[in-house]
Amino acid sequence: GCDSTNDQALKKVFSLKNRPENKPFVLLAADQEMILQYIKEVPPKIDQVLFYHKRPLSVVYKDAFGLPSLAIHESGTVAFRIPDDDFCLALLRKFGKPLVATSANIAGVDYPKNFGEISSKILSQVDYIVPYRQAEKTNGVPSVMVTLSEKNDLVFLRE
Repeated sequence: GCDSTNDQALKKVFSLKNRPENKPFVLLAADQEMILQYIKEVPPKIDQVLFYHKRPLSVVYKDAFGLPSLAIHESGTVAFRIPDDDFCLALLRKFGKPLVATSANIAGVDYPKNFGEISSKILSQVDYIVPYRQAEKTNGVPSVMVTLSEKNDLVFLRE
């Protein structure tokens, strides 16, 4: 990941992953207050889903602003997730801005399910590796992704 407000950092992650720049990343935020610095509102229906949903949940919000163009989809949307991990939340609060969340793989290659599956190519090209949970063998899964339709209906983009 990287500082989602830094255009150069975003370009580096896109390049490292060999990912098209028109496919923005999910951003991690410490809380809804942080998200509201970059979108107009958290619709009440989304607020309810965030409160009750148990799996990691990324939400695509409309009318994003205040972020580099590489962090915002060409449709003007941005995806945010509030992590359920004390270390991530502490890091986000200390940093004070959203961070890019992305799997540690080259685009088109299966995502690593734990630290041990990350390719040496990725590991050798990053600036820093956080010494946290590297020995875990649990299989990580991508977050559920939702948005609201024009009619304000909840739409699951990824389950």
